[in-house]
Amino acid sequence: MALQEELKTQGDFLFKNRSYLPLIILVIGLLVFINTEYYEIETPDTWFSESFEYICLAVSLLGLCIRVITVARTPKNTSGRNTKDGQLAEELNTTGIYSVVRHPLYLGNFFMWLGVAMLTENAWFSIAFIFFYAFYYERIMYAEENFLRTKFGSSYLNWAEKVPAFIPSFKNYEKPKYPFSIKKVLKKEKNGLVAVFLLFWIFDMVGDFVEEKTIYFEPTFWFYGAMISGIIYLILKIMKKRKLLDESNR
Repeated sequence: MALQEELKTQGDFLFKNRSYLPLIILVIGLLVFINTEYYEIETPDTWFSESFEYICLAVSLLGLCIRVITVARTPKNTSGRNTKDGQLAEELNTTGIYSVVRHPLYLGNFFMWLGVAMLTENAWFSIAFIFFYAFYYERIMYAEENFLRTKFGSSYLNWAEKVPAFIPSFKNYEKPKYPFSIKKVLKKEKNGLVAVFLLFWIFDMVGDFVEEKTIYFEPTFWFYGAMISGIIYLILKIMKKRKLLDESNR
């Protein structure tokens, strides 16, 4: 198989399973975190060490914000939504954040997962994650762009010539075509918020277990964050099921 076809085949497979395969990295990250905590050398606390988890949270929330900005101004059936039959795009997004970077959702995903990777407190794992992400999403982006190029032809090529794939550039910024849709954000991005706080709570509990050698419950900031975001998720899930978040062409 020629390299071009091989990259497309790999990309199509990873695209369809992009929500699940990163969980493997999460499991590896937890194991690295346990090892780091177990063999941790005690050092004096500093403002950085005491604030490190919140710095990681800020990185993850930055990624979530990028996703929110992206999803809020896109029409129906775009922005990487796939079906059982493959990719789907009824319109080419070229304005707003899409005039700054071609794959803003994947940029958002990068920061969301980077914040979690940083929680391991292992610099080598964080670096390995960055290289893995580049390898993993390069193939997904290749498959997606191959699909868009086939469907939209010269319109896609003209847009891609001006807008970078992953590192944002604001020199060709265009005002968004569609207004900000809070309903679409609540409908599509409810998973992200609860996932972030749930993962941070899991890391917090695992760290306490490794240090104390026993399982005990203590209501922390991360517990309350996971609980509140979980309640919000359930409410939005019910609203979505009852079609209270539906909008025409959004």
